[in-house]
Amino acid sequence: MSSNTFARTLLFRLLNDRVVASNQLQRARHAAAAPPGRSSARGYYQSAKPWRGGPGAAAHVRLVDLRSDTVTKPGPAMRRAMAEAEVGDDVMGEDPTVNELQEIAADMFGMEAALFVPTGTMSNLIAVMVHCRERGDEMIVGDLSHLHIYEQGGSAQLAGVHATTVTNLPDGTFDLEQLESKIRHGYPDPHFPRSRLICVENTHNIQGGRVLPLTFLQEVRALADRYGLSVHMDGARVMNAAVAQGVSPHTILQHTHTVSVCLSKGLGAPVGTVLAGPQDFIARAVRCRKALGGGMRQAGILAAAGKLSLLDMVERMQEDHHNARSFAQALLDFDPLFAVDMAAVETNILRFRLKELTLSPSEFCARMGQVGEGEEAALGQAIQVLMYPHFGNSVRAVWHLGISPEDTRLAMQKMQFVASQYLKEKNRAR
Repeated sequence: MSSNTFARTLLFRLLNDRVVASNQLQRARHAAAAPPGRSSARGYYQSAKPWRGGPGAAAHVRLVDLRSDTVTKPGPAMRRAMAEAEVGDDVMGEDPTVNELQEIAADMFGMEAALFVPTGTMSNLIAVMVHCRERGDEMIVGDLSHLHIYEQGGSAQLAGVHATTVTNLPDGTFDLEQLESKIRHGYPDPHFPRSRLICVENTHNIQGGRVLPLTFLQEVRALADRYGLSVHMDGARVMNAAVAQGVSPHTILQHTHTVSVCLSKGLGAPVGTVLAGPQDFIARAVRCRKALGGGMRQAGILAAAGKLSLLDMVERMQEDHHNARSFAQALLDFDPLFAVDMAAVETNILRFRLKELTLSPSEFCARMGQVGEGEEAALGQAIQVLMYPHFGNSVRAVWHLGISPEDTRLAMQKMQFVASQYLKEKNRAR
């Protein structure tokens, strides 16, 4: 190798190393400067598995699983309904249990028709595909919405739909002037996509299960009508919103054109989502569902669980909301460690922030998920509480039908034990 070539190679490596180092520094600075709720991290579920104890641990460890309301399991009545369900070929429209579920949902939501779909992600994607009929159409979504962050960009990947974002506020809403500024004008100007759809999320997942005010939804719908746009609600937990506001789902959904409602979260079904809207919308949605591989056959076995969810599992959500608030209130007793906005604890999702810089969300969740030294002697039993680290130096815990008031009480005891042990360790280290 000539000396000139060697010099050029060495210079390239040095410059490349500086660029890499600079990029790493910028990322670190960005992460440190990120305000609460807008962490640069995009994680949802952590890869680390919770500690489950050694041999024989399951016999004496009480497990309280607050990772998500998706971990619920069907009880005896739901399993019996599934086993006894009358079924047929749903793709041919001949499954009576699926048809009955769809009729119940449409009536409950105040919509003309409904469609049973395997998942919420598929349901949202179908809604986008039907509302945005041409590749290159555009939807407007919140920058912290589930549809935008956690659904793998399926609207772009599979539907060819472009997304523009508005800033989600702490209560899950967004500024209406900013929303209006995002609407494209001048179609068919060849430079721009065509605005077709506004998406809202109720309750808002990342912002801690916040319930969208009815006045906000009314104003969004009025804006959409003014410009000829549609409004779709990712209503994965809209039944929680209805219970929290003390209104019927129809009262909320009258301000939207379509909605996607999960049956497999707080409602407790093992699988399934209902997409609802006008009759012609659902007719086109059936075609999209088939293209995405969601045309199930004897799906009545699953729909039977969904029927039970809608008819019997809605009112009990009040218990989940109460339990979440009770735990949040207990956190306030350890003010040096935790920050909780009680006004934001509206439904079954609790998001609280760690104030102590030396105790990270990951470490706190690890301590809650392990059986600490002296715990059984202090509490009378070993307790595991599973939670997830979340955005903005926070932790997310979610209540559901698998968590009783007694489970909540034990989770509070475990939190108090972990917090006390940490503060003792900190004092000894001084």
